[in-house]
Amino acid sequence: MNGVLPDSEIRKLIGTGAIRSDAPILAEQIQPASLDLRLGATAYRLRASFLAGRGRRIVDRLADFQMHQMDLTAGAVLERGCVYLVPLQEGIALPFGLSAVANAKSSTGRLDLLTRLVTDDGTEFDRLPEGYDGPLYAEICPRSFSVLVRPGMRLNQLRLRRGQAVLTDGELVALNDQEPLVGGGPVLIDQGLGFSVDLRPSAGDLVGYRARPHSGVIDLDRIGAYSARDFWDELHTTDGRLILDPGAFYILVSRESVAIPADYAAEMAPYLAMVGEFRVHYAGFFDPGFGIGQEGTGARGVLEVRCHEAPFVLEHGQVVGRLVYERMAARPDRLYGEGIKSNYQGQGLKLAKQFR
Repeated sequence: MNGVLPDSEIRKLIGTGAIRSDAPILAEQIQPASLDLRLGATAYRLRASFLAGRGRRIVDRLADFQMHQMDLTAGAVLERGCVYLVPLQEGIALPFGLSAVANAKSSTGRLDLLTRLVTDDGTEFDRLPEGYDGPLYAEICPRSFSVLVRPGMRLNQLRLRRGQAVLTDGELVALNDQEPLVGGGPVLIDQGLGFSVDLRPSAGDLVGYRARPHSGVIDLDRIGAYSARDFWDELHTTDGRLILDPGAFYILVSRESVAIPADYAAEMAPYLAMVGEFRVHYAGFFDPGFGIGQEGTGARGVLEVRCHEAPFVLEHGQVVGRLVYERMAARPDRLYGEGIKSNYQGQGLKLAKQFR
């Protein structure tokens, strides 16, 4: 059956060696609809981001762009504003009929840690065509905070697909009629499930956070270790408006609470290319079971927003993104939620897990 491969099929690919690694792949890397990828022991500081290009290998092009090599074994700092390439522990040989797409993990996006998958023979980021057989690399560019990394850290994830199973708007309407996808609000379906920004919270006037430009280093292994005020400025508003500053990075939250039923997965995408002078960062695979639990239908989506050339007024209820739903090839053995220690089930406005 076409669709996103569930955890059971990912385990089969590991068992056959189609997904390989010198170190054993850990059970906790296997998510309901994706595989977490691990950093290797070496990082290369680059003078510029690059793609291998058709018929070329990453290792053959490193000499053109490498500035120096770093050993991550004892931990190393990736500095804000610099570009790094890290060979990943996993490699892959995609069987016939399968393709793959990568995305940053939720905590990676909330730290404004631009992380993209690059491959041999690659002409675009985060995409693996059918039949790809080779190594995997993570290109990492810390944009707001310098970070301390070690081998084995998981910054991005791989989702495998058989064929195409993206829901049309008509199919999405029918699914919403059967299993409500939005809790407590209007449903906008236009090339996916639209969502808007919440700048009129039901309690208080805290609407988001803006990254402070000159903060300390964040050790990605330290969970709940950092005071938010050392890295973020709180944003308050009472008029439902927020002026975004060019170059600044923001954490906001969607007005809608969304749900991903067990037989579906979703991915965050831009709503319109010309929606405004800002971009919602879409570090976002949404797994089956997201937003479904004891809290009721829906969990709000955290929005990672960067403003571009000019200041821009963002207003409450403005549509800023969409969720593209896909069918699963089969229902996962485990769903997103507390049972697999998911960090953001039932979330509202929430920073990355490193902050208390």
